[in-house]
Amino acid sequence: MAYDHAEQEQLASLKSWWNQYGNLITWLLIIVLGAYAAWAGWGAYQNKQANQAAQLYEELQKAVIAQDKEQVQRVAADMEGKFPGTAYAQMTALAAAKSAFDANDFKTAKAQLQWVIDKGVSDDYKAIASIRLAGILLDEKAYDEGLKLLSASFPAQFAGVVEDRKGDILMAQNKLDEARTAYQAALEKTDVKNPGRQLIQIKLDAIGGAAAKKAA
Repeated sequence: MAYDHAEQEQLASLKSWWNQYGNLITWLLIIVLGAYAAWAGWGAYQNKQANQAAQLYEELQKAVIAQDKEQVQRVAADMEGKFPGTAYAQMTALAAAKSAFDANDFKTAKAQLQWVIDKGVSDDYKAIASIRLAGILLDEKAYDEGLKLLSASFPAQFAGVVEDRKGDILMAQNKLDEARTAYQAALEKTDVKNPGRQLIQIKLDAIGGAAAKKAA
């Protein structure tokens, strides 16, 4: 196919431009297309991970119902090793901690709760694990360690529970003034519709406390 002079000049200009920038553009396209492929692949990978984690969590629930404590721990270890970034891993660790606690295996229960605190991606699950671990430390009379754990930052919705647990530890230490302050704070930070307020009030009354102002 013959080209007129103007077309030949345009082709020459295009060739010159491509010789100068073509390699850069090719690499940019590779990067962009590669990034898109990676993004699409990552989405598929995440879906696959979530589905596999869900199936494993079903196994955990069956083991819990069957009270097969050894299987519960095996599933938890598998979940934490393969799917640590999923919500299922955190829920599994909490369930495994309870299973171990019920079996008086406090070492394993503490390890599972600590896993959630250290590796969990949800602040809510980490808060639950911290409060439960503080309860075990209370039973073990590791009071300072429990209070240190509860001194961390917690989501606002856990404020009342944290203060209540602090009060329990302080009362066990016979630090009644500090326990009274903690229980009063727990009442103030607990919704009036929460049935747990009654128990907090009972503990406060037992150490000569007074009712706090009701939360709005």
